[in-house]
This record gives sequence, C-alpha cells and structure tokens, in this order.
Amino acid sequence: MDSKIQRVRDAFASGRSRPLRFRLQQLEALRRMVQEREKDILEAIAADLCKSELNAYSQEVITVLGELDLVLENLPEWVAAKPAKKNLFTMLDEAYIHSEPLGVVLIIGAWNYPFVLTIQPLIGAIAAGNAVIIKPSELCEKTATILAQLLPQYLDQDLYVVVNGGVEETTELLKQRFDHILYTGSTAVGKIVMEAAAKHLTPVTLELGGKSPCYVDRDCDLDVACRRIAWGKYMNCGQTCIAPDYVLCEPSLQDQIVQKIKETVKEFYGENIKESPDYERIINLRHFKRIQSLLEGQKIAFGGETDEATRYIAPTILTDVDPETKVMQEEIFGPILPIVPVRNADEAIKFINNREKPLAFYIFSHNEKLIRRMIDSTSSGGVTANDVVMHFMLSSLPFGGVGSSGMGAYHGKHSFDTFSHQRPCLLKTLKREGPNKLRYPPNSQSKVDWAKFFLLKRFNKGKLGLLLLAFLGIVAAVLVKAGYY
Repeated sequence: MDSKIQRVRDAFASGRSRPLRFRLQQLEALRRMVQEREKDILEAIAADLCKSELNAYSQEVITVLGELDLVLENLPEWVAAKPAKKNLFTMLDEAYIHSEPLGVVLIIGAWNYPFVLTIQPLIGAIAAGNAVIIKPSELCEKTATILAQLLPQYLDQDLYVVVNGGVEETTELLKQRFDHILYTGSTAVGKIVMEAAAKHLTPVTLELGGKSPCYVDRDCDLDVACRRIAWGKYMNCGQTCIAPDYVLCEPSLQDQIVQKIKETVKEFYGENIKESPDYERIINLRHFKRIQSLLEGQKIAFGGETDEATRYIAPTILTDVDPETKVMQEEIFGPILPIVPVRNADEAIKFINNREKPLAFYIFSHNEKLIRRMIDSTSSGGVTANDVVMHFMLSSLPFGGVGSSGMGAYHGKHSFDTFSHQRPCLLKTLKREGPNKLRYPPNSQSKVDWAKFFLLKRFNKGKLGLLLLAFLGIVAAVLVKAGYY
C-alpha cells in the first residue's frame, strides 16, 4: 500500500495534473469511458443491486454525464485567478486568489449508488488538479471490479488509482497521509474516517445520512405529495441517503396518506411488486435482517411482506409510530415509511429540532410562509419543498450534510472548491518604498493616525473617491520620505 500511494504522490509531484489542458483531457477521457463502456457499467450496477439497466442509467449514469458536461464547459473560468479588492497600501500591487490542487486525495465511495457516488466526486478532484486514490465499496463487487478495469484504460494510470478490498484494505488506506478525504456512507464509519484523518490533520468531506423528515401540511395536494414521497422513499428499495425517512403530519391526514401511497405503489410497481423490474432488493442479508427487525411491534398499515431468500422487503407504511421505538432511533435505509402524528407545524419543528440534524428536510404545503418558517426554524443538509431528492440533481446547489449528517459539500463548482485550496497571492514590487515607512519602526502617533485613515476610512467607489485616495497616498509618501513622521 505504501508503494502504491508513493507512486501517486510522485506522479502528482511531477506537476502534470495541474495544467488546464491536461485536466480537460482527463475529463473528456472519463466521459468517453462512460459512453463507450455504458453497457458494462450498467450490467455491473444491475447485478450488484438487482436493478434494471434503465433505472441504473437514469439514477446514476445520467448524473455523471451531466456533471462532466458542466465541468468541461466551466472549468476554464473556474481555474482562472480571481482579482481581489485592494486597499490604498496595495493599490499599485497585484492581488488575486488562485485555486490550487490540494495534492493526493482519497475518495471512498458508497454501495447504494456505487457508480455516481464514486465518479461524481472524482470529477471534482480531477477538475481541481489533484491525484486521486479511489476506493469503491466492496459490497458492490461487480461495480468495484469494472471501475478497477476501466479507469486505468482511460485515465492516467499513475495519477488516478483504484484500490479494491474490504475493511482491511480501507483500514490500511486510512493509515496513510492524504491531503483530503471524501467519504460517503454511514455516520458510524464517518467517525472512524475522521479519527484516522485527524492523526495527519487531513481535512475531510463526510457525506453521511440520518433520518430525513418529511412534513405534510393539510394545505397541500395530497395526491401529488404522496406520489413524490413514494417515489423518493421506495426508489432503490429505500437505500438512498436522502430518501424521506419518516412522515410528520396531523392525525387526520394519516389514513389518507396511507391510502394514496398504496394507490401510488400499485401505479408504480403493479399488482405483483416482486415481479416489477423497477423494484430493487436489499443489498445483503445483514442489512435485510436489520431492516426486518425494525418492523417488530409496529402497526403495519400497508406492506410488511418479506422474503429472506431474495432479500425482498415490500414497500411498507407504519402508522401511529411511537418516537421512542427502534425504527425512529436509526436511519432506516430501506422501504419502510413510519408516519408520526403531530398536532401542527410547530410540534413538527420541535420534533425535528430535538433530534440530530438530518441530511435532508422535505416540506409539502401550498403555504409559502409556512415553508419559509419551517426552513428558518430548522437545520438540515438540504431542503426541498413540495418534492423529495431533487435538490441532489441540481449541480448549482452544494450537496452535503450538517452536524451528524456530515460536513463539507460537493457537486458542480462546489466539488472544484472542495478539492482546491483558495490561495491568496499578493505581488508587490521592491520599488516605492516611501509609503512603507508608515509601518516600519520607530512607531509614532502620527503613523498610527495615517494608517487608521488609509485602512478604515470609507470613500465612495467613484472616480473622485479613488483620485482622493491616490492623492492622499502621495501626500503621505512625501511626508514620510521627508522625515516628518
């Protein structure tokens, strides 16, 4: 492992990952890989998650292609130095912010969307000019294998390296020193990653999870709300980090929500859900048994059927759920939707705020003031009103958590920023030494007064204000040079 990491470090030290032209070439090659080897990629995802190739394409590949197009179009603008505002003391100097790569970064992907959650951050890391160690999830063995096969065929083999394996290999990786780590997965493992990173003072981006609440107001279109909730909840068999985890609503709405979601499930998956090509399975037996245990002692209003042999758990709704029960103590990450009755929006806000900050918060209401109030009164990684999951699809929005649901963000320009150091640069000349005497010893009250004036005085931004500042600067320089101060 040491020699592999050193090879990547040496490749980064060569400087070849930094030029804009090289970055664009690598991103174009990555896009070519996705387009040319689409069938292989889709087959791997489908095999790992019992997912139809159509769903694999729409849920993962489209997002990657969209991200690549966005970055390729905008990267020349992103890498350009950004001029910084100057004060009177630096008026004749050059000041700018330069985005430089962090170095060698580690990306640890997730199993629930094994392609997009690995490749999307990789796009940002390449765009920022870094070298990358990619660790796909071992739970999606076929996707991990195809990534290890394909990436070296299309990308620089020394700068971008795939490391496959399980807990042992990941543990060894985390012993190494990286310049940044991006991890997507559970909060428990996120703590392990952060602890390992702390030993080297390595910055981290943690994309975790949590129990993302969904508040349904009585003043909303229940048909539309329930269709969108059902789509987000049961997509990928509930194995989505930003799926609505539970529903908060007034007691009078509970039965209506159950009925409308039942109708929607039939519309989506047909009479025999098990036979639907659009309904996936739980990733493995361990997760199957964990999710199954969440049903114990609950009032099942719909669904509840399970089949251990095929890891099938039907779309399920629980009603009158006690907030203290097991299903409300951990992220479900499966096709179970608890409904927790609350008296009103204020009680819903209190309920949410008494728990860990979630990765997402969803609100359904026609009342725009209520939506704004609930946003202002709560905290979450992201918010979508009158829909679910869709904020993930908008690359102009940063995607990330807060508190126990994660830290840092990526997507689009936010990925470039995450994997870049914003380096402040001030380029001065060795000439014009006169004004600098204001800051040199011996100090005096007059020097302090002039410094306060130049640094704290506010002038309008028009030409007159700039001319006045320039004149005062010349006066100060002359007085200092003449020895008055």
